[in-house]
Amino acid sequence: MNQLKRLESGIKGFDALLKGGLVAGASYIIQGRPGSGKTILANQLGFNHVRQNGRVLFATLLAEPHDRLFHFLSTLSFFDRAAVGQSIQFVSAFDTLENDGLDEVVKLLRREITRQHSSLLILDGLLNARSRAETPLDTKQFISELQGHAAFAGCTVLFLTSSQLDDGSPEHTMVDGVIEMGEDTIGSSTVRRIKMRKTRGSGAIPGAHEFEINEQGISIYPRLECMLTRSDAMPEYPHAILSSGIKGLDAHIGGGLARSSVTLIMGPSGAGKTSLGIQFLDGCSAKEPGLYFGFHESPQRAMTKARSLGVDFTALQASDALHIVWSPASAGLIDRACYDLLDRIERLQIKRVFIDSLNALGRAAADQSRVPDVLDALLSELRARGVTVMAAWEAQRLFDHPVSLPAPDISGVVDNLLLVQFVQHRTELQRQVSILKIRDNAYDPSPLEVVMSNAGITMKKV
Repeated sequence: MNQLKRLESGIKGFDALLKGGLVAGASYIIQGRPGSGKTILANQLGFNHVRQNGRVLFATLLAEPHDRLFHFLSTLSFFDRAAVGQSIQFVSAFDTLENDGLDEVVKLLRREITRQHSSLLILDGLLNARSRAETPLDTKQFISELQGHAAFAGCTVLFLTSSQLDDGSPEHTMVDGVIEMGEDTIGSSTVRRIKMRKTRGSGAIPGAHEFEINEQGISIYPRLECMLTRSDAMPEYPHAILSSGIKGLDAHIGGGLARSSVTLIMGPSGAGKTSLGIQFLDGCSAKEPGLYFGFHESPQRAMTKARSLGVDFTALQASDALHIVWSPASAGLIDRACYDLLDRIERLQIKRVFIDSLNALGRAAADQSRVPDVLDALLSELRARGVTVMAAWEAQRLFDHPVSLPAPDISGVVDNLLLVQFVQHRTELQRQVSILKIRDNAYDPSPLEVVMSNAGITMKKV
């Protein structure tokens, strides 16, 4: 099978959506309302392209002067002022369009593509060309003539437009791909989304995907559940047992937790979920490092809590046995948080991780209906990478009550399930752990009393 040559964008997540990048020599429409990020996306792609020894022609049919554009682009890290006028040329065709019409715009751009030896043409303001056309046929002819010359010159074309074109519009029928950018308001938050509405000659990840604009430009986060497919056929790891960090618990679950397993700790706030995770991470080493991936406790608070249990997070960090990441839930997109976690695990060769908590990770999702699928994909991927996982899930009620899994769809991913809760025992309030599920090991289901001190956590039968 012949593989079409690709034009890699250098934009995080963008090439993944197109399963390799834009098809070289093809034409695409990037559409979205003003402020949706079209111009940033196109310029980021253009400046990245010249870093790969490409040559870019950026032509505009808008009245806005280029100096104003440069002023805003200069705040973004991809912008290279030295490349302007050299490998990336900016040309205004606004006056030509207004005074001479579409035919003269085509002639102007043909000359510039040839003179500049352009390998990428970006045309901003397709809506103005459409407005200037007398009939839909004129619009199709304008696009067709530009496409023809660009293809002959080996040049990829991006048309930018602020109009919301439907699938049957003349523009859509002529181009090879349509990329739509927009914003959705969910509650008091605004979420930016991008989708590939049409891709000719290339596969694409369907549906809407979240992105953000920051000082680097645009970062796109393809939906995690669509990207992680290799974990369907999990590699087999040699069976091994890791200590949970608590001798009393290990004694009741066959010696410890299976390597590459997922343990979910459920319970109300203050019951000890984070403390159990800290004890688990005390078993990390430089050879098998661990990661505390938290949403509630800042690094300083996590280290203070660990110290109160007799666990020296500072020493573990100093020896590269432990890494601490704090990702406030209010700051994030769920896909961004998951990709950050997976990137750190790969880069730091993490072997055990404590996620505190899955509730907070789930709250980062704009679309709450996605949460079970995202958690399923994430936990399956961590198991497939040979990582032993412990994760917290916060229940709402403080005292003993009937429980159910937070997301029934992930029951197949969770190997071990512990419930920690407050129980009235005679005249005192106790923390107790109930072992609800241990995969691959025999276990004693008797409830255990949890006692915390500066010497660590101990557990004993009630």
